[in-house]
Amino acid sequence: MNYRKDYIPKGTANNRRPGLAMNATTITIHNTGNPSSSAANERAWLTNGTNSRTASFHVVVDEREVIECIPLNENAWHAGDGSGASSGNRTSIGIEICESGNYAKTLDNAATLVASMLKERGWGVDRLRRHYDWSGKICPRLMYDGGAWTGWGLFKAAVQAKLNERVADSNVKKDVIVSVVVNGKKVTDGVLDGGTTYTPARAVAEALGAKVTWDAKTKTVTITKEDV
Repeated sequence: MNYRKDYIPKGTANNRRPGLAMNATTITIHNTGNPSSSAANERAWLTNGTNSRTASFHVVVDEREVIECIPLNENAWHAGDGSGASSGNRTSIGIEICESGNYAKTLDNAATLVASMLKERGWGVDRLRRHYDWSGKICPRLMYDGGAWTGWGLFKAAVQAKLNERVADSNVKKDVIVSVVVNGKKVTDGVLDGGTTYTPARAVAEALGAKVTWDAKTKTVTITKEDV
C-alpha cells in the first residue's frame, strides 16, 4: 500500500494542529464514522472551510493508501479526553480506519500499518487503545459488536500475527529471501524453505488480476478471478 505524508498546515482552523510536542506511548484506533469516505477525503476534511470541529488525527488508512496528516511527534485532538499531559490527545497516535470500499482490505492494511509502527518502536499489542478507552465513545464502532468488542479482539490478533511474521522475517537468513516476479514485474519477496517458496498470497493474486478477501473469523483467504 502507498504511504504518503500530507500535513495540514500549522494554524489550520479550530486549532486542529496545535503543534504541541508529543512522545507517544500508545496507538489509538478509530473508525471514521463515515461509510462513504476515503482516506483522501478524510484528509481533505481537516482543511475544509465548512468543518468547524476541533478534532484531528495523525494517520488515516483505506483500501488503497495511508496518509499521515499530522507528524507523529505532535499531538492531535482525537481521543476526546481533554488536553492534560497524560491524556490520549497528548500521548497517543490516532489512526482512523475508513469504512468505505473493501473494508476487509482496509482492515488488513491497517493491521499491517500498526504492526509496522509497533515493531519500529519495540512495542507489543498491549500498546493499542480504542477511542473508547479514553472517552467512552463507541469507537472504533465497527469493532463494537453490541458491547462484546469481538472485532477489536480480532483486529489485535491480526496485528499480533503480522508482528510475528515480522519477527520471523528478521530471523530469516538473507540468502533464502527470493524475489517473486509476475509477468515480468517484481511484486514481492518470498522465502525459500526446503525447496518451497512461501510468499504473500495477496501480492501474487492481485498481480494476476484476482480479488483477495480475508475472513478473520474462519481465518480463510479467498482468491477469486473472473474468467475473461
